[in-house]
Amino acid sequence: MRILLTNDDGIESPGLHALRQIAGELSDDVWVVAPETNQSGASHSLSLHEPLRMRSVDERAFAVRGTPTDSVIMGVRHILKGKLPDLVLSGVNRGANMAEDVTYSGTIAGAFEGTILGVRSMALSQAYGIDGVKGIKWQTALAHGPALIKQLLAIEWAPSSVININFPDREPGEVVGTAVTRQGRRDPGLLAIDERQDTWGNPYYWLAFERRRSSTQEGTDLWAVYSGRISVTPLFLDLTHQGMRETLGRVLGQ
Repeated sequence: MRILLTNDDGIESPGLHALRQIAGELSDDVWVVAPETNQSGASHSLSLHEPLRMRSVDERAFAVRGTPTDSVIMGVRHILKGKLPDLVLSGVNRGANMAEDVTYSGTIAGAFEGTILGVRSMALSQAYGIDGVKGIKWQTALAHGPALIKQLLAIEWAPSSVININFPDREPGEVVGTAVTRQGRRDPGLLAIDERQDTWGNPYYWLAFERRRSSTQEGTDLWAVYSGRISVTPLFLDLTHQGMRETLGRVLGQ
């Protein structure tokens, strides 16, 4: 099995090193094409107005000066065009990708692009708690990732689907179990503007997230991870709201 790895935290991120270990337990044909620099929040963006530049990190690893989407396209359409990958794994992201995160996340976008290109794809993320990224438990994804991926590959997937996996902020032996979940929704107001001033007195701004948990509903990705479970959410590229489509059809006489 040929596996292509990417991420949005950059080629040197510890999560990508963890993903290489996970993939190494599944296959000896593992390739890495990942962004040169951190692309968190890049979503499903493409570099259309400047050329892509790429450097070789080692025999099977390449850094692309671009987005996760760029990286997957480079991997599938250029580097591996003679023998396409059987699986795209994107991550392991530094921090969970749940609820509305899936619309912002470059990690999710890397998996989406793999699916668009006809390759089964999964996104993997490791949640962390109040200790921040310094206390992130990569060992949890390492311990549970390989067996879970094998289980997911053994079943048939719906067309145009992506598997979004989030590991909880727990030690490997403290994980409660695995839950098949739906996309949750965070409480409003978690994203704020942090206004500051530079040395000249000019204002500049940071987007900032409040460090608090949202209220959750059982069965969502948020609920699973908060309760110590591994969340497995099937996502779908078709964003059409079928119920609203039917309503509009009646209103517009179609």
